[in-house]
Amino acid sequence: MSYLGVGVSPGNVPVYHGSDLKVVDRRVRLAELILRTLICGLALVAAVLVATDTQVKEIFTIQKKAKFTDMKALVFLVVTNGIAAAYSLVQILRCVVSMVRGSVLFNKPLAWLIFSGDQLMTYMTVAAIGAAAQSAAFAKLGDPELQWMKVCDMYGKFCNQVGEGVASSVFVCASMVIVSGLSAFSLFRLYGGNKGSKTGAAW
Repeated sequence: MSYLGVGVSPGNVPVYHGSDLKVVDRRVRLAELILRTLICGLALVAAVLVATDTQVKEIFTIQKKAKFTDMKALVFLVVTNGIAAAYSLVQILRCVVSMVRGSVLFNKPLAWLIFSGDQLMTYMTVAAIGAAAQSAAFAKLGDPELQWMKVCDMYGKFCNQVGEGVASSVFVCASMVIVSGLSAFSLFRLYGGNKGSKTGAAW
């Protein structure tokens, strides 16, 4: 039975407060919207910084141009950030619709889809940052054993802008980790038995 929004077990023990759950819902929705907006913006910044980064160096009257397509790891980073920005934009629209309508039925298949998408984007971002960081280390430090020169000594501006893009991607990744935690919370609370039936899984 229930009284004033308070669910009561057969032993007359309160199991949750509907008003408290609504407050938690609003805070989770707001936090998710802020984080996804941040991810979308930072991912776009990272993609633009790396994709537009070029530097021309003249060596013995021969011009050499450095661009992000010269390193496959940077191409992967740009593509990943582009996908993350597009994915976050879709999720932002979902969050806005949810907040405008007040409550949206958040069923298990949809919750699993969002959770899986967040997990996939997080792992992709981590992989892209790892690959880009390794390539950047070789460009900055070189490798005497393999006779790889320190490319950043020649293309300093190019390397600095790439570094800014990688740094922005790190913030994207950190935000994605938090968002993944929120989507995990939203998913697994649907398996809370009594709570799911009382709240209608509103989001």
